[in-house]
Amino acid sequence: MSPLWKASAALSSVRLRATAAATLVVALALGLAALALVAVLRGTLQNNADAEATRKAVAAAPYAETLHLVPATPLSPGESSIAITKDITKDMTKDVTKEGDGGPVAVVGKSGKVQLRDSTTATIADPDLLLTNDKSASATEWAAPQKYAVAGVEVATAAGPAMVWSRVPLEGAEKALQTLYSALLPGVPAVLLVVAGMTWISVGRALAPVAAIRTKVADITARDLHQRVPVPGSKDEIAALATTVNGTLDRLETAVDTHKRFVADAAHELRSPIATLRARLELAEPSELTREALADVERLQSLAADLLILAKLDAGEPLRAAELDLGQVAAEESVRARRRPEVRLELDIEPDVVMKGSRAHLDRLVTNLADNAVRHAASTVRVRVHVEEEQAVLEVQDDGPGIPPEQREAVFARFTRLDEARARDAGGAGLGLAIARDIAHLHGGTLMYADSGFIAKFPLNR
Repeated sequence: MSPLWKASAALSSVRLRATAAATLVVALALGLAALALVAVLRGTLQNNADAEATRKAVAAAPYAETLHLVPATPLSPGESSIAITKDITKDMTKDVTKEGDGGPVAVVGKSGKVQLRDSTTATIADPDLLLTNDKSASATEWAAPQKYAVAGVEVATAAGPAMVWSRVPLEGAEKALQTLYSALLPGVPAVLLVVAGMTWISVGRALAPVAAIRTKVADITARDLHQRVPVPGSKDEIAALATTVNGTLDRLETAVDTHKRFVADAAHELRSPIATLRARLELAEPSELTREALADVERLQSLAADLLILAKLDAGEPLRAAELDLGQVAAEESVRARRRPEVRLELDIEPDVVMKGSRAHLDRLVTNLADNAVRHAASTVRVRVHVEEEQAVLEVQDDGPGIPPEQREAVFARFTRLDEARARDAGGAGLGLAIARDIAHLHGGTLMYADSGFIAKFPLNR
């Protein structure tokens, strides 16, 4: 399994996608909620400031109406205006002077008389209140819109109508918004991390039974169809999936058992008539026809024997194992294998290569490998037994054309023969190597093809 495939599988996993989806949804919800919260808070603070400015303007209106704006005597060139200050806190008024280029006016109130060179405005005691007799005048210079909330109330003075303006600083509102920003900026990512972590853990725990089911199904082969996947006690969709998988395994096990029994019964029933037919052909008068028929009967007899042993291997019968010398088994069965006069057999047997196994099964394994080597060898077949890395190793090599790399695994499939081996006189039905590999696996070993022949490895009995 390549790293790229693993990375792709990890990125497409249900757990990761569920975590990403949950985090994205929460992020969108938190983002919209944060925007709404900021907008509502900003609007509320602005409205409160506007209401406070209006309240102050309304409260100052009665005092502003006591002021009297009248023209004053002109000041001499270069003469400064004079402010008369009195303690009039209780009257909420304070007379001030302002420099200006226009004609002077007099502001007359309970505090006395003040000459101003600006005919437009006068400031009441509170610095956030302003009185002006010019209703068209703007208060933006006195109260910047970004810094103050401004409200105006029209009043009637003795000199005519005027406007009382009040302002409320927005500094408190800005500080409140800054506090909110300082809480949201680190808070939202922290919440998203918590949501992602909790979703990852929760989905992982929810999918744990699925992983157990997948692992168990991956371990089940044709030899152990009796195994079943674990059914969680949650009684949810995953439990229903596990129950369905077990039901499918039940039906599959029944079908495979029926198939195995059929193959075994058919192979067993064929042995007797084939043996009888072979005996009659051997007793018949020799001819070309009888020789061909006898060769076909021998092939049928070998096929029936192969099918019978395959059925036994597939049935998972207990292995009757005992200690044996693999070198002795290899030497005896290699000599007994079918031989061609032009092919020489070489033995390289290391003594005392002891393992635990079934003598009948290992005899069949060596026979099948030796027959295959003799069939394809040019002049020499070499059988070698030795110990390598705490394993008993059996090598059956020949000097034939060999097997192409792309077909070295396919030759172990049942009823598989290479093109050059499909002739009727080549022998074999394509089951010998499949039987040999099944026997190797039954003994906890392996069987594969190397550059010059087949190599079987088994655990040593030590």
